[in-house]
Amino acid sequence: MKIHLIPAAAGLVLLAGIGVAAADQVIVTPEQQTIIREHVHKHPLASVNLLGVELNVGSALPDTVELQSIPDVEYRYVVVDNHTVLVDPGTRRIVQVID
Repeated sequence: MKIHLIPAAAGLVLLAGIGVAAADQVIVTPEQQTIIREHVHKHPLASVNLLGVELNVGSALPDTVELQSIPDVEYRYVVVDNHTVLVDPGTRRIVQVID
């Protein structure tokens, strides 16, 4: 009986992990995408160089990086290593690499 419970428990843990990952996923609506792209195009920023920071969704930016607001969007943006990134201002984590 114990042999059958271990795989079942492992499966539940795996499914719970998938649920948490899905809940963490950020969805930017098409309307927000349009607002973001237009704002970034009209308000270009100088690129900052950050050694040791990978530009991946989920990577955190240091407090020294100044985030710029976008009207009607909860996220902020900054240009890092010539890539515009969308950042959650509460966690400072990258939610999307725009280009």
